[in-house]
Amino acid sequence: MIGQLTGLIGQVEADRCIVDVNGVGYLVSASTRTLSVLPMPPERARVLVETVVREDAIQLFGFATSEEREWFRLLTTVQGVGAKVALGILSVAGPGELVTIIGSADKASLTRAAGVGGRLAERILTELKSKVAKMPGGGGMAMASAGPVGASVEADALLALAGLGFRRAEAWPVLSRVMTEHEGVTLDAAIRLSLKELAR
Repeated sequence: MIGQLTGLIGQVEADRCIVDVNGVGYLVSASTRTLSVLPMPPERARVLVETVVREDAIQLFGFATSEEREWFRLLTTVQGVGAKVALGILSVAGPGELVTIIGSADKASLTRAAGVGGRLAERILTELKSKVAKMPGGGGMAMASAGPVGASVEADALLALAGLGFRRAEAWPVLSRVMTEHEGVTLDAAIRLSLKELAR
């Protein structure tokens, strides 16, 4: 099984790329997040890989970080979430954002991913809620958790709002006001109250 490829980045398309390892070009499917951080062809790069063997094909899925690969593995344990849908979810939400989305049962954020309807989003939230605590939350979540509780909630909420498509410049003033007006507010409440104001 292939777990990692190190070679020259060849052609990069919307959902996949070619990694040239000693003259052999491996076709690797990946999220838009991973593809966006790859160097320009033909520069050298390391790509973490999950190999999926089926009766009719051997497919390679690539990841820029081990956290993203772990989330891919977890997402594909949910019935109805195949590799393509999992990559679609990871394209709209990184590991840290997924922790927040699942923790706050944010179905709307999941349905932004290609191939995820309301029913499937509900199933993902239900099946993964008890498993999310053991999952890597990404760099932003890890850094936030090292500070005071209030700072952690604020940083995590800002990360979640960014994942929902709000620019930091527009989300920050609103979130800051919410945190000031509602002392000791929970992460879920901070996101909900901010969204209410941002939607006006």
